[in-house]
Amino acid sequence: MREIQVREITAAVERLCQEANYFLGEDIIGALQKGLQEEISPLGKDVFRQLLENAQLAREERMPLCQDTGTVVLFIDLGQDVRLVGGDFNRAINEGVRRGYLGGFLRNSIVDDPLGGRVNTGDNTPAIVHLRLVPGEKVKLVLAPKGGGSENMSAVRMLAPAQGAAGLTDFVVETVCHAGANPCPPVVVGVGLGGNFEEVALLAKRALLRPLGRPHPQHFYADLEKEMLEKINRSGIGPQGFGGRFTALAVHLETAPCHIASLPAAVNMNCHAARHAQVEL
Repeated sequence: MREIQVREITAAVERLCQEANYFLGEDIIGALQKGLQEEISPLGKDVFRQLLENAQLAREERMPLCQDTGTVVLFIDLGQDVRLVGGDFNRAINEGVRRGYLGGFLRNSIVDDPLGGRVNTGDNTPAIVHLRLVPGEKVKLVLAPKGGGSENMSAVRMLAPAQGAAGLTDFVVETVCHAGANPCPPVVVGVGLGGNFEEVALLAKRALLRPLGRPHPQHFYADLEKEMLEKINRSGIGPQGFGGRFTALAVHLETAPCHIASLPAAVNMNCHAARHAQVEL
């Protein structure tokens, strides 16, 4: 049994809050450079230039990529042979968020009650935590700050099994097209399929953590991702809604077993700044 002090969790979360908001991943940078080369719309090309310049300045100056520094979403894989000591795990996580956002001069966007006053908590807490118990004696933390503009364009639909791949594709493309410029395209589209009502939304969000453009390991679903991406990009919405070939940078699909009478589907989008950072303790 390995012991880990919860203060290590706090320190890791503090660091990840800032890294995720300051540093755009190399996979995203590569996709933006590809977009700059291949986009045919002059306005679209200009958007790609500005996004790349923004990412460079954010990295060099340690400033947020976007003014919306998001809700902190944490995906934690906790080894079953780990014993957390020295305090409360959830308090340690939120203390890390508090320190990360206040110390990093990141915008605080969380209100304490959705209807009753909507008072800002002042430190971007609490985080939303998804915890899995896994074999081993390590703790893996993946922190994804999720902006409101892209999150607001999410959708869940309980499809009939008979609708199949065609029905899923129609739902995904329709959702992205309905979103238009709201999620700040070019977007990364996370798609969940299977499970049940609550799991499918989590599948869609986890899909956004996959390295950009890495296809689904099953050829059938990899081909479906490609088909969805092509149809989305034929919409002509383009970068920031100005028209062009690149409405989405990638479509990532994650699946889970489901009930014989069900075909749950979900879409969760990230703007071009598909922010996340991770560490293993």
